Amino acid sequence: MIVYVVFCKDYEHRKGELMGMLVERRSDTRGQTQWESGVKWARQAFGHLVKDRKDIFVFPKEMEINDDKGLLVEKGIFSKEEFLEVTKMIDREMKNEQKGN
Repeated sequence: MIVYVVFCKDYEHRKGELMGMLVERRSDTRGQTQWESGVKWARQAFGHLVKDRKDIFVFPKEMEINDDKGLLVEKGIFSKEEFLEVTKMIDREMKNEQKGN
């Protein structure tokens, strides 16, 4: 599974502004690199929120999630708020897992 964290360039503050997250379950990116596939999808999903779609960029990250009932695989597009909640949930799960070992 590939998770794309989506940002928009903020020229005024010289940084990227978090827009959301995309989750791709397929491993075949149809001849494109992960970055190309993610940027194309991000521009389609979040393009209506920005003036220039070229300001959208992504950071792809491969993840292995064994539980198909988890939040990450139920939805493919996450808003900024949902993304932050998911990252908190993942952090909690990782801490709980470390305590158990």
